[in-house]
Amino acid sequence: MFTVAAKGAPAEQKTDVRSPASGVLCDPYLCANEKGISRALTAQYLGETTAAKLFSQGQFSLTEFTLSNGVFCDTKERLCREDRYYGPDGKRSGAVSKKYTELLFHKPGQPINPGGNP
Repeated sequence: MFTVAAKGAPAEQKTDVRSPASGVLCDPYLCANEKGISRALTAQYLGETTAAKLFSQGQFSLTEFTLSNGVFCDTKERLCREDRYYGPDGKRSGAVSKKYTELLFHKPGQPINPGGNP
């Protein structure tokens, strides 16, 4: 199991975001893979009760999500960013989080290709 510390957090303080398997990120509320938030992965790593609670909240985007440490991931862009905010130009303004982008979207043996463009 892989646990990561939040940016700016003291070394002894850990976030609740972890990568329990290659291509999977989980926080205390959800688990996701390169396709987005997954009920099956949430149930597998966090329990059926957590999955049922998450998916009982009605309709929400499964492809864009913010983890408990503030990192925002968009599976259509194939990027994770330090935050979910927009700049004055209407585009996402958060710096790309190389660590979380690699954990979620990078497959071993393939080149890293943020944005999913060939």
